[in-house]
Amino acid sequence: MPRFLYLALAYLCLALGFIGIFVPGLPTTPFVLVAAWAAARGSKRLHAWLHAHRVFGPMVRDWQVYGAVSRRAKWASTLTMIACSAIFFRTSPRWWMAALGTAIMACVAVWLWLRPEPPGDY
Repeated sequence: MPRFLYLALAYLCLALGFIGIFVPGLPTTPFVLVAAWAAARGSKRLHAWLHAHRVFGPMVRDWQVYGAVSRRAKWASTLTMIACSAIFFRTSPRWWMAALGTAIMACVAVWLWLRPEPPGDY
């Protein structure tokens, strides 16, 4: 894939991750991790910026080095998914739509809690 496509993917995922900070149900962490992966192939400068970032840096480094997610991030994600599930059940026109969304989030939560935690993370 050409370098500019990796760079475009990195910026797109970074923008979606930023939006995810404010929009319930839109995840931030996966988009930032994909942005870091694409930036490593498209822009050394953007990749270095992500690694040095005050908020995103530890998350990116933990994932790249250990394949790990911090316990704090796991709890934040789980609580957000629970809140989104409650919103689904209150607003969905059909119960099965809310149940499907909740089932997908439950699978993501199980996968997330099976990820190791970085060393020194309590």
